[in-house]
Amino acid sequence: MSKGLPKRSEDYSLWYNELVKKADLAENSAVRGCMVIKPYGFSIWEKMQAEIDRMFKETGHTNAYFPLFIPKSYLSKEADHVEGFAKECAVVTHYRLKNDENGNGVVVDPDAKLEEELIVRPTSETVIWSTYKNWVQSYRDLPILVNQWANVVRWEMRTRLFLRTAEFLWQEGHTAHATKQEAIDESIQMMNVYATFAEEFMGVPVVKGIKSESERFAGALETYCIEALMQDGKALQAGTSHFLGQNFAKAFDVKFATKEGGLEHVWGTSWGVSTRLMGALIMAHSDDQGLVLPPKLAPIQVVIVPIYKGEEQLALIRAKVDEITAQLRAKGISVKFDDRDTHKPGFKFAEWELKGVPVRFAMGPRDLENNTLEIARRDTGEKQSFDLSGDIAAKAEELLNDIQNSIYQKAVDFRTEHTTEVDSYEDFKKVLDGKGGFVSAHWDGTAETEDKIKEETKATIRCIPLDRKEEAGVCIYSGKPSQGRVLFAKAY
Repeated sequence: MSKGLPKRSEDYSLWYNELVKKADLAENSAVRGCMVIKPYGFSIWEKMQAEIDRMFKETGHTNAYFPLFIPKSYLSKEADHVEGFAKECAVVTHYRLKNDENGNGVVVDPDAKLEEELIVRPTSETVIWSTYKNWVQSYRDLPILVNQWANVVRWEMRTRLFLRTAEFLWQEGHTAHATKQEAIDESIQMMNVYATFAEEFMGVPVVKGIKSESERFAGALETYCIEALMQDGKALQAGTSHFLGQNFAKAFDVKFATKEGGLEHVWGTSWGVSTRLMGALIMAHSDDQGLVLPPKLAPIQVVIVPIYKGEEQLALIRAKVDEITAQLRAKGISVKFDDRDTHKPGFKFAEWELKGVPVRFAMGPRDLENNTLEIARRDTGEKQSFDLSGDIAAKAEELLNDIQNSIYQKAVDFRTEHTTEVDSYEDFKKVLDGKGGFVSAHWDGTAETEDKIKEETKATIRCIPLDRKEEAGVCIYSGKPSQGRVLFAKAY
């Protein structure tokens, strides 16, 4: 097959868009700003979802579902929240259509105007906290540890498949606690869950930190985040966890009777990751030949391609492949035998390379005679012959583990190489315009300086790393005292 992918070095944005489409992950829909996630792309998201959901349940969370529509008045109750999302909201004003009297299809029935407009959820804090008011009376009702898998709508003007679409899929956790410390601990725990998933399953190293006040979630007292670095030197916010304090509890009057007999507002958190993780997965590992998928999230971990002439040869190969397939599946390895007679082996090799299948086996008549097969690994392209008198399932398992570790280490090395410490604004701008990546620099802690740097360079403070060294310094922009370095980068 002819892949026709642009080179990353020539046009990274075009490479990304073409790869998403050609690898059958997603495509633009007839609805502006929305996407169709195709079966192969959705199967990757399902594997992500399954692992994340398992990790949530291991930390005591359960799933629920809340309405898609939010009364407009709910959004008004928390001032920072409504200001943060007002410009992105899709609004339902009517509940009925009717046939146009002039025969021009259907029109909105003006007599069907809603008494109160409904917002298509951009996030669910307001509708969930209005519900929690009915669930919480006593300290015995706490904590509430709830998550929902859902779709949300944020009316984006500039969209890109997976990274930024008007509608996207995500999970959003919403918890309620009796004490401030419990809520802070929950926020940090979920940030760590996200970091573990990103590194151990996606193979993407992340920096854990907190957002500056300007970058916090609307309505939060603190936003914890994980930040990843893509191959073009831009950062991607891969997950956030918010300590909400008592803001939403006060807005919706969610109180509980304490053990001591008092009455207090509960403490809240919210946290989420979305299909943006698909974008991170693609951009962190893939190359000019196509996707490079971490084995733990690959829908197909091993593909077997037969090379044959005639049905007789294919039947002999199939009998051997059936044995191999049974051994692999017994180890929990997902495998596909691509015996389509509509495409030649070369086409299949290119197709599965484009789709990022971690390991490819090829078997022809000579392999049958010699009791061997050819093994190719997607990440390095390395090929080798394997004697089938050995344990093919153990070999495949070893290869998959090595690929998982290797692509993670490659991403770690890239991030290390593209994290630069600077002490002057001139050096700061040179690094951003040159090699890019994370730039570690002193900042005076003011929103004014942060805004000026963003305005002049398009770089934002990605996070204040949790493991940063507290060191006195001088802000690169203002020259004012600084308590420590923060990470800047241009970002998606």
